[in-house]
Amino acid sequence: MKKVGITGGIGSGKTTVCKVFELLGAPVFYADDESKKLLFNDADIKRKILEAFGDAVLSASGFVDRMLLSSVVFNNKEKLEQLNAILHPAVGHRFEQWVEEKKQHPYILKEAAILFESGAYKQVDMVITVTAPVSLKIQRAMKRDNITMEQVEQRILNQMSDEDKMARSQFVVHNDEQHLLIPQILKIHSELIS
Repeated sequence: MKKVGITGGIGSGKTTVCKVFELLGAPVFYADDESKKLLFNDADIKRKILEAFGDAVLSASGFVDRMLLSSVVFNNKEKLEQLNAILHPAVGHRFEQWVEEKKQHPYILKEAAILFESGAYKQVDMVITVTAPVSLKIQRAMKRDNITMEQVEQRILNQMSDEDKMARSQFVVHNDEQHLLIPQILKIHSELIS
């Protein structure tokens, strides 16, 4: 079984590309979704978050509030690294367990916005980067997340550039509304199952 990472900056369309791969029968592990589950359900993760960031990141009902946590870390590189040091090893461990459950498939995908930055690329055999023009990424992310242009731009600054990601990837999907998406994905799928 081939383990394939899929990455791209905010608003690049990674999720859309992953949904097409899922329609083709490829299981997809969504790293961000897994980190949300860990924040919500894992007592050890919650304890570490509270030790690092204090009660200010808790909701009224006593859960770690992702929006409050985001507001603390996204403008502070040191705090973002601190959060990543808590979450990424746990997500990586969960991914390894998940892979064991999917061994019958010719390949699986691990979707992660910061695949390279987090070191998660070390868990996969090859990488697909989804890319789009910055203006389109900003437009998509503002609409999807209901956030400001400045908030999107700040997140883009915290991520590796598309050029750097593409240089380290075996495949690139151009999700720029100029290239047809499905043929690009079908070509990669064919190579992965051959």
